[in-house]
Amino acid sequence: MSNQTLLEMKHIRKQFPEVLALKDISIAVMAGEVHALLGENGAGKSTLIKVLGGIYSMDGGEIFIEGSKTDIHTVHDAQANGINVIHQELVLVPKMTVAENIFLGREPVRHGTVDRIRMNADAKTLLDSFDLDIDPDINLGELTIAQQQMVEITKALSFNSRILVMDEPTSSLSEKEVNFLFDTIRKLKKRGVGIIYISHRMSELFEISDRVTVMRDGEYIGTVITQEATPERLITMMVGRKLTSYYTRTYSRLSEKILEVKHLSDGKLLNDVSFDLYKGEILGFAGLVGAGRSEVMKCIFGLAPFTEGHIIIEGKQVRIQNASEAMAHGLALVPESRKKEALFPVQSVKFNISIRILSRFIKGIFVNDRREEAITNNYIRQLSIKTPSSEQTIGNLSGGNQQKVVIGRWLATTPKILILDEPTRGVDVGAKAEIYAIMNKLAAQGMAIIMISSELPEVINMSDRVVVMCNGSVTGCLPKEELNQEKIMHLATLHGMPVQS
Repeated sequence: MSNQTLLEMKHIRKQFPEVLALKDISIAVMAGEVHALLGENGAGKSTLIKVLGGIYSMDGGEIFIEGSKTDIHTVHDAQANGINVIHQELVLVPKMTVAENIFLGREPVRHGTVDRIRMNADAKTLLDSFDLDIDPDINLGELTIAQQQMVEITKALSFNSRILVMDEPTSSLSEKEVNFLFDTIRKLKKRGVGIIYISHRMSELFEISDRVTVMRDGEYIGTVITQEATPERLITMMVGRKLTSYYTRTYSRLSEKILEVKHLSDGKLLNDVSFDLYKGEILGFAGLVGAGRSEVMKCIFGLAPFTEGHIIIEGKQVRIQNASEAMAHGLALVPESRKKEALFPVQSVKFNISIRILSRFIKGIFVNDRREEAITNNYIRQLSIKTPSSEQTIGNLSGGNQQKVVIGRWLATTPKILILDEPTRGVDVGAKAEIYAIMNKLAAQGMAIIMISSELPEVINMSDRVVVMCNGSVTGCLPKEELNQEKIMHLATLHGMPVQS
């Protein structure tokens, strides 16, 4: 990191009709610096980035690029000033080639037509500069998510970007892919590129960033040198209070068995999967991406077929064909991707909570709005969902509050078994603590919980036992006293060779 200031945002203010989203925010980014932006969902990080990227116009403040005051009103203005934003949802076209994506709207022309030879050559030069072995003439959709992300970075740098914003860049990446991304970021640092890095994963910030700026409720809280910070200090800055008991798990004594899965296979990935679950237990599921954890839960819930095996609930063998039958047997499933699989983003909080039990409020052609409202407000209170009212559009809530709405939807079905697939993905530290508290309370009331998580500290601290999977098979089941990251990772990389536990 040099002493040259690339970017200064001074006293930035942004007003929306109902809320002051940014209140006097100032931040500076140096050449060759990774500057992390940290805050709970709703802190204003995305709004600030959209101002910098030309998506929103600011209502007050100034932006300086290398000391010169700069007006940014559009995305084109931002790109012309060397600023590019890589959003969490990649803005690429899968059916176009890599080269076409990189130069979309800026294709080199020769004799009135696109010069594909030059375009592919220029794309190859850019890709080679990052040691990326990617064919520029291949369709983007044939690449992995990590490779697509590298193409997005390459595209951004084709604008001669001096300032690059990365918004949750590792949310869909494996550990190996994250390491590759970090190697690329280090190369960018050496070139003097300033990087604003947004992530909820604290471990990443300590590995890759030079400084961290913390925001809360649209306000600037402070900037710290990463090497001088601690997770506890950053969390306190984020939430405005000390989270002294982050996980607060009171461990359960296993007594009454509620679910047995025996020798489950699906003829594709899953092979002879067996485990059991007890009332009041939080049973963790660990494994690498593609291990088969989500597939097992979809089979149990009736969302995917299986060819062999048995599912036994409270001593009775069942064969569940769909979600309605699963609910009838006391099952609930909060899926891995709330955006793709759970949310109705343009509908209200009330609609999103009550949709699974809507039949309870309908008599003939009439809906009992008062009862629906009462039940919705009950879960808003129980789960501490931050919303102006039950009529608020759920798409306007933070990720953590959206996740609590989805949990509320399934709790409204009064389940005996709650399956949570990556329950804290994409939510901030404060919301994580609230979701953990909800899980603990439900388990204490006797509900049986299955939690799939890719975050090992979460699995270890929140689980009574942990089932580990690799390549569609169970490779071990660890009791609480044997849980540690080394044992879990060993079992998660056994390539489908079951071990005795």
